[in-house]
Amino acid sequence: MGDEDVVLLDFWPSPFGMRVRIALAEKEIKYEYKEEDLRNKSDLLLKMNPVHKKIPVLIYNGKPVCESLIQVQYIDEILPHKSPLLPTDPYQRAIARFWGDFVDNKIYDLGRKLWTTKGEEQEAAKKEFIECLKLLEGELGNKAYFGGENLGYVDVVLVPFYSWFYAYEKCGNFSIETECPKLIAWAKRCMEKDTVSKSLPDQDKIYDFVLHLKKVFGIE
Repeated sequence: MGDEDVVLLDFWPSPFGMRVRIALAEKEIKYEYKEEDLRNKSDLLLKMNPVHKKIPVLIYNGKPVCESLIQVQYIDEILPHKSPLLPTDPYQRAIARFWGDFVDNKIYDLGRKLWTTKGEEQEAAKKEFIECLKLLEGELGNKAYFGGENLGYVDVVLVPFYSWFYAYEKCGNFSIETECPKLIAWAKRCMEKDTVSKSLPDQDKIYDFVLHLKKVFGIE
């Protein structure tokens, strides 16, 4: 890497932004972090992501890359030989992308329902959330990481949600470790890596943020 100009427009509790932070850390890419106020989005954010107007936005030498899964893949393609995230085998790459997609389509929305709903709706979300985690646990199997012996694409995509697990548990009144002990052991293994632990906020901080949101939205 030479004198690349890399900027990340982000919001600290965003699990999507955390993915990009981990990927950049794994590749040892230096970047400027710009915190966004999502109630008052910056002109830069609106200019760089005019379609979705969402964070995170990765700006690489003045060129914006949007959507976190695409950003992680892009970062991996810039420096393919430094801590590779996606497998070299095309089929294994497809499988990794499948599970990345699965996480994107399921975990965030179900997790959100755990703190925004109650009663039967919350119970249904909790049941489906646990089922999804068990499917991921099955894919992990006896491997150290989803990527095998080393942190890989699916690990980077999923592990940010670990910072939200405590909030999900408190709001949903259940224990993820009781339901999915292997997955929690995997998350703790990931957290032993500085690239992960320094990219994720404290679980208590996320829980406080969720309590604040519940108050703002009038959710009791």
